[in-house]
Amino acid sequence: MNTPPGSGTRPTDRGREAEERACRHLTAAGLRLLERNFNSRRGEIDLVMREGATLVFVEVRYRRSDRFGSGAESVDRRKMSRILAAARHYLQLHPGAADRPCRFDVVAIGPGDGNGGIDWIRDAFGTD
Repeated sequence: MNTPPGSGTRPTDRGREAEERACRHLTAAGLRLLERNFNSRRGEIDLVMREGATLVFVEVRYRRSDRFGSGAESVDRRKMSRILAAARHYLQLHPGAADRPCRFDVVAIGPGDGNGGIDWIRDAFGTD
């Protein structure tokens, strides 16, 4: 799957392509994928990964243009609280994971920024 995000015809296609691109980027950086699109009634987590002993909950945001702000800027307090609630639910369902340190990252994909349009923000919620 070498198509750039945004080439799909529907927003769900573009979102899946962006998540796949983010996953490849993080995997190349040494993270290990545990789960994609964890859903609960509290919210969704795009990627659940592990980096060493740390559990990493990843929100992927795609923007075709920065006209209305970057993908990272679109993660507001409401979105953060939904991700945090979904992460708590994930930890309840995976008791062994609850003993690990956790981190929340955002991968914003958009117009080129010198890194192929990928901006990886580690510990984006400042919980580390």
